[in-house]
Amino acid sequence: MADAKGDNRPLSPFMFGQYYRLQMTALSSIMVRITGNALILATVLIVWWLLAAATSSSYFEVVDGLITCWLGDLIMFFSAWALWYHLLGGLRHLIWDFGYCLEVAISEKMGYGMFIGATVLTIFTAIVV
Repeated sequence: MADAKGDNRPLSPFMFGQYYRLQMTALSSIMVRITGNALILATVLIVWWLLAAATSSSYFEVVDGLITCWLGDLIMFFSAWALWYHLLGGLRHLIWDFGYCLEVAISEKMGYGMFIGATVLTIFTAIVV
């Protein structure tokens, strides 16, 4: 067995920061997964709202009051950001599937573009809707 006592290398949880920099492609891929799961929760809220509308007017008033309060507006705003980000991530993967923009520098720019694009499209959506 190897002697680990003389080895002064850091253990893996301590690799971030000083020894390892998270690449934009990895970060954007993680964010696509997170936004996909967040959209499931947003879909549940919207379906709950629709079911309340189909149930009774008093129940709809309660659910509509929860969704249209400041917390509900904030959740829907971030859900719109998650939707746009997830859509742009899908478009990025479609471009990669065709074999374009696979260079590291271009892929990193596309990752930054996803964050910026999702933010701009969310603000546009909030203004228009």
